[in-house]
Amino acid sequence: MAPPTAAIESIPVEGAAHGLRWSWRAHVHGTPTDPVAKTWLARALDVAPEALNLVREPRGRPRLEPPQAGFDCSWSHSGDGLLIALGQGVELGVDCERLRPRPRALDVAHRYFTAAEHEWLASFAALDARDRAFLRLWCAKEAVLKAHGHGLSFGLHKLRFVESGAALVLAECDPGLGAAHDWSLHEFEPAPGYVAALAWR
Repeated sequence: MAPPTAAIESIPVEGAAHGLRWSWRAHVHGTPTDPVAKTWLARALDVAPEALNLVREPRGRPRLEPPQAGFDCSWSHSGDGLLIALGQGVELGVDCERLRPRPRALDVAHRYFTAAEHEWLASFAALDARDRAFLRLWCAKEAVLKAHGHGLSFGLHKLRFVESGAALVLAECDPGLGAAHDWSLHEFEPAPGYVAALAWR
């Protein structure tokens, strides 16, 4: 179960993994995320917000251009939280999801995921474990597709993840995403009641 809104920390939490930086903060659902993301990115890059050259690609992907070229960014909003990520020399995407019951998880997986992923989810007898596994897969897929730049419209079925140990690994993908082994994934919990994934190549 997700924590009540009052339990979400109002103090931002920051972290790093594999040379990538991230920041998690409380954010009111339905309010603009771009200004908040831009403020943190400017601070992380040690520039004034007005000097940050942040643009949107035609499909909506945020992109840093000169003089911040060489860095990449992504952010995701779910529930009452906003997760922002920054990296250098990589293409990156991030996604976070609030943990809550997903009664249609298997139906969604059957329609949008690969058959093998659907079978993996169906193997979970406990509904809470299945819901978490579903959201892990969703975050992993969306993080890769955000990094790629096409987002969900590219097709969630065009990339297949498998669990290796306790981690998800991209096993195969559409040639449009490049080689599966070029992608790396870092799963984590940015705040209680949330799961997230950083993907990069």
